[in-house]
Amino acid sequence: MADGDRGRLGGGALTTQGRATTDEIKTTVHRRLLQEMDLTAARRLPVEELYNECSRRVDQLLNEQRWPLSLPEKQRLLREVMDDIFGLGPLEELLRDPNVSDVLVNGPEKVYVERFGVLERADVRFRDDDQLLQMIQRIGARVGRRIDESSPMLDARLADGSRVNAIIPPLALDGPSLSIRRFGTIPLGTESLVDLGAFTTEMAEFLQACVACRMNILLSGGTGTGKTTLLNLLSQWIPPKDRVITIEDAAELSLMREHVVRLETRPPNIEGKGEITQRDLLRNCLRMRPDRIIIGEVRGAEALDMLQAMNTGHEGSMTTVHANTTRDAFSRIENMVALAGLSFPVQAIRQQMASAVNLLVQLGRLTGGRRRLIAVAEVTGMEGDAILMQDLFRFRQTGLGADGHAEGRFEVTGVRPHLLPRLEAEGMGFPPSFFQERVLRVVKSGEKK
Repeated sequence: MADGDRGRLGGGALTTQGRATTDEIKTTVHRRLLQEMDLTAARRLPVEELYNECSRRVDQLLNEQRWPLSLPEKQRLLREVMDDIFGLGPLEELLRDPNVSDVLVNGPEKVYVERFGVLERADVRFRDDDQLLQMIQRIGARVGRRIDESSPMLDARLADGSRVNAIIPPLALDGPSLSIRRFGTIPLGTESLVDLGAFTTEMAEFLQACVACRMNILLSGGTGTGKTTLLNLLSQWIPPKDRVITIEDAAELSLMREHVVRLETRPPNIEGKGEITQRDLLRNCLRMRPDRIIIGEVRGAEALDMLQAMNTGHEGSMTTVHANTTRDAFSRIENMVALAGLSFPVQAIRQQMASAVNLLVQLGRLTGGRRRLIAVAEVTGMEGDAILMQDLFRFRQTGLGADGHAEGRFEVTGVRPHLLPRLEAEGMGFPPSFFQERVLRVVKSGEKK
């Protein structure tokens, strides 16, 4: 490290009296490092240099105060102090575990994690409300958002794309609350999801053909059912030549492609001005010459603009919606279109939906926590005021296993899709036997069919 950088990081002595506990040592070292280090300069240093300099400084402080710590205790202290200053404090240890999918913090002493669909209490805690609040504010600052008493809610993301929601007093009565929904740095591929039993290779082949042939797809499901994961997978099958624009409240999608423009909403400032909504971004993106538009989740009046875009030359667009069934998904969109404040007749709205959406994919989280693709339904048109749909694939639950997880089977319903001629015209034909009624077997990678 250069002498100039060392100078900017600061220096000094530490004075306390009496025998200190490990927590007291950590608190004191943490406070002095914050006082004496130039954090802006420190963050510009390579990780190895930063670690070595912090290690040297911690050694100096410990020696000055004659605090006897073993090497493992010192390494743990150094890691925790660096996590507090540059990371997410006690949560860093949990986020290093690739099996953790959710982290839920209900105040400084109650931290829960989800592993393999099971929620359990974690053996970590924050020092107090202030430490937890500082970490939440650090997350918001990294993405240009703020959280305080005047704006006590936060939607943000971590560097790896994980979704973060936080709410603090006065709205949270028992102290700051934090929820982290994790996403891998590399989206799961088809083989990984088939191995997990989320769907079968036949279902993946059909969805891939629909994406390649520019079908408009609506993903539906409850919280934590895997909508974002599947949307990432579907986006990988978009031809490289297509220009894709994504619109999200908090950027979560990880599209493994070059020609993509990512847009993110902006909350209002402290004066209540400057808000940019998904509807604003959608209207703007129509002027950006998109081939396909991907909306992370439709949740308001932008539903109307989304349907109009799908009907006016932006085929192959995709979005998600919170709903428990494919039929409920259309009901929710119908309600959201009404939020636009325009007095469209119900039949006109449904006609727009039936014309815009080609395919609905319903996702579910079953008993025991496993996620499955519950149904793939085709929209076939209108009959009177009703939108007609037919299931092409579905998952039928048959019971519970000895491990407490839901068991069932994937089925082909035996219905020949109306959109099959369009797929064939694009060179994506399927043999007649592909849609014959039958039970599908989940063939994991490495197995033979």
